[in-house]
Amino acid sequence: MSKAWEIEQFLTVGDGNLLIDGVSAVALAREYGTPLFVFSEARIKHNIARLKRAAEVVDCRLKVCYAAKANSLMAILRVVREAGGELEVNSGGELWKALKAGFTGDQLIFNGTSKEVWEIEAAIEAGVYAIQVDSLYELALIEATARRLNRRARVSLRLVPEIETGTHSGLQTALLTSKFGMMPDEALGAFHEYKDSEFLALDGVHLHIGSQNPEAEPYTDALRTLFENLEKIYRETGLRLSHLNLGGGFPVNYLRDNSHEIEFPQAQREMFAAGFEPSEAIRRAWEFVRETARRSNAENLLADLTLLIEPGRSVIADAGVCLTTVRNHKERPLMSGEWRGFGEEEKRRRGEEETEASAAGNPKSEIRNPKSQMASDVWLLTDAGFNILLSMETYKWYYHLISAERAGAEHHTPYKLAGPLCDGGDVYFDIEGEGRLPDYRLLPEGVAPGEVLALLNCGAYSIAQMFQYNGRFLPAVVLVRESGAVELIRRRDAFEDLINNDLW
Repeated sequence: MSKAWEIEQFLTVGDGNLLIDGVSAVALAREYGTPLFVFSEARIKHNIARLKRAAEVVDCRLKVCYAAKANSLMAILRVVREAGGELEVNSGGELWKALKAGFTGDQLIFNGTSKEVWEIEAAIEAGVYAIQVDSLYELALIEATARRLNRRARVSLRLVPEIETGTHSGLQTALLTSKFGMMPDEALGAFHEYKDSEFLALDGVHLHIGSQNPEAEPYTDALRTLFENLEKIYRETGLRLSHLNLGGGFPVNYLRDNSHEIEFPQAQREMFAAGFEPSEAIRRAWEFVRETARRSNAENLLADLTLLIEPGRSVIADAGVCLTTVRNHKERPLMSGEWRGFGEEEKRRRGEEETEASAAGNPKSEIRNPKSQMASDVWLLTDAGFNILLSMETYKWYYHLISAERAGAEHHTPYKLAGPLCDGGDVYFDIEGEGRLPDYRLLPEGVAPGEVLALLNCGAYSIAQMFQYNGRFLPAVVLVRESGAVELIRRRDAFEDLINNDLW
């Protein structure tokens, strides 16, 4: 019987080990060391193809612009380009990397809230498809820069229309309390002011409702908002916009596991287990807008339109696995509350097992709930901390954990997991006790130092945010190619990398 986390032809079990595109994760850990990030070329291309299917459900052009902020390793950008994806960048540095990776200006959109003049210059000179304008001040700065360069800048104005979703508060980007974008009325005033500008091409409007959105409905609200603004801009200024940018934020199911055995806050569960087809959400949104346009006699405004989306997490998250080795093992007195951290179904099942064991005259038998027999927590200390998985600390993010060496075994034994950093917050649970993560992780019985574990769905916002806290070497990264070959795409840090930019 396959495991809930398995993904056909991608994450599977072979000879008891975790296989990634048919390659043994344990063999990779032995060859390259841990922590080690492993990415699947086939999975990235599969995810992009899945998103591009939205082109079949809208009667307009579609641009799928991968959000480079999720992971901008050069080899990953190469795979995105080869898969027919385009790119959303958020800085002059990401723009430089995109051009270096072979993207053309027309394949790029440039976001960001605090663009410097040199970044605006670089975007204009590269001829990007659109600079997403974050404020009226920035629009004036872009116009002045374009005038000085004697070049025309293509722009899209980012709106903040107050659309709330059920995601983490730090991932909400379409609320008035967020730092992004401008009010629709501000944007309308800007279209009036700059509609005849010689140096600005006012091509579109843009919004982004946030990341890991658990519901599909807000995308209909978002596209409706974009269309209503497009229509109002046309009626008041005569400008016919050429594109609408719906943003990204399509969710990834982080709970492809046996999480029913662990207490998990319901609100958090809904977010981490979210999953829907982006193309279906876009289809429903587009049909609503098309009907709205028909009723208002504005169907002509949808003709020759381009729809942009900016997926990041949904392209790269599940394509990346972090392999980590258990480096230490210890026991601590059990905190009060027998079976604390387990769900009701699992408590019942384990209680039945204990009753059966007692009835058989063996009350101290080894059953799957050691908590009923032991007065201690078993701690496992790994070599993967929040310096390479920052979201575990900042957002209390959940990455499902399995044994890479015993992937096919039952994972019923509870452990407390922590990383290697000299920081009390470097743990795989919510140390503040606010119930945002499970207190325990379930692994096979008898995990000891030296065993290789795997954290799943680690491809997004890990490599991009890692840092050398405690002087720890940043990890190597490998890419399993579609051919089955393994390519090293980032070497592990050496001692000299710790002081590369120091002056002393």
